[in-house]
Parts: sequence; C-alpha cells; structure tokens
Amino acid sequence: YNEYKSYLSSMIRSKGKKNKHGTTCHNNNVNTPCTKSVASVRERRLMKELQDIQNATTFTVDLVNDCLFEWHVKLHTIDKDSQLAAGMKKNNISYILLNMTFPDNFPFSPPFVRVVSPIVEGGYVLDGGALCLELLTPNGWTAAYTIEAVITQVGAALIKGDAKISSDGRKFSLKAAQASYKSLIKTHEKYGWVTPPKSEG
Repeated sequence: YNEYKSYLSSMIRSKGKKNKHGTTCHNNNVNTPCTKSVASVRERRLMKELQDIQNATTFTVDLVNDCLFEWHVKLHTIDKDSQLAAGMKKNNISYILLNMTFPDNFPFSPPFVRVVSPIVEGGYVLDGGALCLELLTPNGWTAAYTIEAVITQVGAALIKGDAKISSDGRKFSLKAAQASYKSLIKTHEKYGWVTPPKSEG
C-alpha cells in the first residue's frame, strides 16, 4: 500500500497526458480535464480500493504502465466444475486477464471492463471482450459498488453464462470492445434489460 501512496504523490506532482481510453494517467498516459476536486475523489477511492484488495485470494491486480486509472486483473480461481475451467486446464491457461479503466468521474460512473485473454465465447462476453452486465452501465451502476464486488460479479457471470475457450482464431481488441459496449448501452436504453428484437442485435 505504501508504494501506491508514493506513486500517487509523484503522480500528482507530474504533468500527464490523455491515454487511449480518454482517462488521465501520469508518467505515460493521463491528465484529466475534470476539476481537481473530482480528480482527487477518483484517486482517493482507487487508493482505498487497492488497499482493500491486497489480501484477495482469487485474483491479483497490476497497474498498467504504473497508471492508477488502468488495471490488469488476473482471475486465478474459476469454478473447477465449469467448462471454462476445463478449457483453461486443457490449454494450460492459468488465469483470465481483464482490463479495467476508470473514467474521470469515477466512482460516479462505472469502470470500463473487458476480457483481454484468453478469447472466450458465451459468459456474457461480447465482441472485442466487452461485457454485457447491467452493473457496468451508467443506468445500472452505483458508487456504492466496490471494485472487488465488480470483479467477483464478472467471474460469476462468466460461469453463469457458460463461457468457454474459443478456438475460432478471433482476437479481442479495445476498439471492438468499445464499439460493442456503445451498442449495448444504446440497445438497453431503448428496451431495458430484456431480450431485444433480433434486428437490434
């Protein structure tokens, strides 16, 4: 936790620039256009979240390029009776890698979460690795959600949706994930969280 406090101090002193996600990281990827007070809320919240998950046993977290606002989350523990776990064992895969980015107005808006690897199908995973989960949308999100709870829900959704390792040669990408997420928001804003007509995807 002390290393994260040290990192945050140096980050605040440094001048940053926008990253590919539109968030603000320092040293390599962020300077936010939001007010200092809002930025500090995001920083303080993420520092607390990092502290709270230090003893997590089912997943680990790494900052991407030392950026507080972008995380790589490795899901190490998957239900052993699931087809996803069976596929991981067969392909010698030890974890599911997620990418989480936190917008400037986090925790008042949800993080953007996508599966990076392996390529899976089912499990509420959309094209590009985006996730079809109401809690990750503006209408379904509440600032009361902890990141640990979000990670737990993502893992549960993969199992509930019968996710399995894909062998069709596809690759997940940030661009495709963002497009899928925007389409998801648009569809559910129109129809709510029910199955939309096939013409709407």
